[in-house]
Amino acid sequence: MDIVCAIKNYKSEKYDLSEFIDKDSFFTSVKNYKGKEIKILELPGLWNGAMANWNSVFVEVPADTFNPVKTVNDLLKESHQN
Repeated sequence: MDIVCAIKNYKSEKYDLSEFIDKDSFFTSVKNYKGKEIKILELPGLWNGAMANWNSVFVEVPADTFNPVKTVNDLLKESHQN
């Protein structure tokens, strides 16, 4: 999925994005730190819920617009050569 965030309103005024943070929102996850499993508290990012009271619009885009880079070798793919 592609995520696009408008940073200005229809009057070209910048949004104060901090107004859209739900400070009571969090989740826990388990991670590995130096070979030891630990439980951590995380604050959500834009893509998983931090933008409370935000209007979201979902638009289908062609699959070929998605070119993820998970490893350095992914950059060798033809889609990343332009």
